[in-house]
Amino acid sequence: MAKITENTLIADCLKLNPNAAEILLSAGMHCLGCAMAHGETIAEAVSAHGEDLDALLSKLNEGIE
Repeated sequence: MAKITENTLIADCLKLNPNAAEILLSAGMHCLGCAMAHGETIAEAVSAHGEDLDALLSKLNEGIE
């Protein structure tokens, strides 16, 4: 099964993990409906929101492993 990495687009992340929207929203990333989300990677979003990349990736991958 695919793994979510720092280079995964937010739009793809939402397709890979059914819980991704809830996880990203709880991390303060309320830009899921934004047009930028389709071309923004997880790393870019984390950088903009000041979250811990490794912790977020761990949570995102829990739902698909």
